[in-house]
Amino acid sequence: MRALTHALDSGRLHHALLFTGTRGVGKTTIARIFAKSLNCEKGPTSQPCGECSACVEIDAGRFVDLLEIDAASNTGIDNVRELIDNAMYAPTRGRYKVYLIDEVHMLSKAAFNALLKTLEEPPPHVKFLLATTDPQKLLVTVLSRCIKFNLKRLTPEQIIGQMQHILGAEGIAYDEEGIEVLARAADGSLRDGLSLLDQAIAHGGGALHANEVHAMLGTVERAKVRVLLETLASGDGAALLDEIEHIGSFAPDFGQVLDELAGLLHRVQLMQLIPAASGADDADLIGLAGRLAAEDVQLWYQMVVTGRRDLPLAPTPRVGFEMALLRMLAFAPAAIAAAATPRPAPSPAAVAASRTAAAAPARPPASPAAQGAQQRPSRAATVAGSSAQPPAAPLPATSVADTPSAHTTGEWADLIERAELRGPVGQLARQASLIAIEEKIVRLALKPAHAHLAVAPMLALLEQRLGAALGRDIKVKIERDTGGAESPAERRVRADNVRQQAAEDSVRADPFVQSVIDTFGARVIPESVRPAQS
Repeated sequence: MRALTHALDSGRLHHALLFTGTRGVGKTTIARIFAKSLNCEKGPTSQPCGECSACVEIDAGRFVDLLEIDAASNTGIDNVRELIDNAMYAPTRGRYKVYLIDEVHMLSKAAFNALLKTLEEPPPHVKFLLATTDPQKLLVTVLSRCIKFNLKRLTPEQIIGQMQHILGAEGIAYDEEGIEVLARAADGSLRDGLSLLDQAIAHGGGALHANEVHAMLGTVERAKVRVLLETLASGDGAALLDEIEHIGSFAPDFGQVLDELAGLLHRVQLMQLIPAASGADDADLIGLAGRLAAEDVQLWYQMVVTGRRDLPLAPTPRVGFEMALLRMLAFAPAAIAAAATPRPAPSPAAVAASRTAAAAPARPPASPAAQGAQQRPSRAATVAGSSAQPPAAPLPATSVADTPSAHTTGEWADLIERAELRGPVGQLARQASLIAIEEKIVRLALKPAHAHLAVAPMLALLEQRLGAALGRDIKVKIERDTGGAESPAERRVRADNVRQQAAEDSVRADPFVQSVIDTFGARVIPESVRPAQS
């Protein structure tokens, strides 16, 4: 728009313009507006009046000097020769004779070759406006003679805005979800979106409602997809199959359902990691974000995307959809799996054996190979061990007034576990320090670096969870912590550092490691050492 405006206002007009882009994004519309700018009686101007005879006739499609040619139905060299012969003559009414060639890539090679000379040296009164959805099929010699403008797909927000403008002007009732579904189905094309809008209004009897739009497109309402994710989060396999059966009864596009599920997981992850950027105040979604660990949301998202990609390879779309969800259930977080399927407790003998093994002193290795195997755990063991919760090291009590003591920090950590604070609300709790628990007030200290976590939805969820754990309604009061107080997260980091240092020291002190260092000049790589898990 900027380039065309400057060209018109400065009078530096190129003789051939090429507009490219997907269908329905305005290529021929822009070309017609440009033709109006060239021939307006007050122009050439970037602001055509819309009232003079040239503007009115171009709008009506009857301006004699604007020749629109559909290259899809006029592909031959004879059609192009006729165009070239007519181009020699001066315009009848306007300032310029404008040739608008739509879908120009459909011209035959012979027709292109016949057009090249005229494109290169056209008469001064002729302008060529070319439009195509497939510029790759154009000859390089044609592209080099044109100024190219690539029109991007319209965003869903742009299509929604135009639909709302039209529906408001027409006085047609609508709901937001219905418009959003149509805008996504338009896939960047406003023309496709408006065609779907007409169809949806007819389908809905003169109004636009989400349930009617979903029925027309064969899509599934967002609320049903949310129920699907809630069922997955509960770990209930039987209920999940019931939900799949319920959704399948609508004969939906299963790929679209997986797209919706991926979008929902994206919103959950935003709420977990960047609450301020999510812009969501949905209590149910906040609760879901609090129940799931951030890394598990990432895993599920990848499974949904992979299932969407593999859908054409499945025996049927329904089977592919069902397997994607069953895969998510099979790789459910440990907490969900434990809640859904109770695991048998270990026998007393197994507990005693594990304690004995943990307490046994280190022995010299039977052979260097055996010792090497002990010092280099498998990748699977390292990954599994890194996610376990190590026991926190004991902390000395502090005597600073009104500062949480080690006892208070431990009490707060226990309360976090009892309240089952996970996800972003758990992050907020673990970064805070407990000052005091009063009758109806829980006073927490939060360092400025973590103040962004204390957004209103998170505080509301925190109050709800803590109130349930304490057995009474409470309010959380966040106070500024400028130092001195240790949060559970900081306590955990300190304990991890102590254990890591102890593990590194233990490896360096090992007789076999010492002999390798002395004999071969080896060195211990600290990053490769992992503390033994209890």
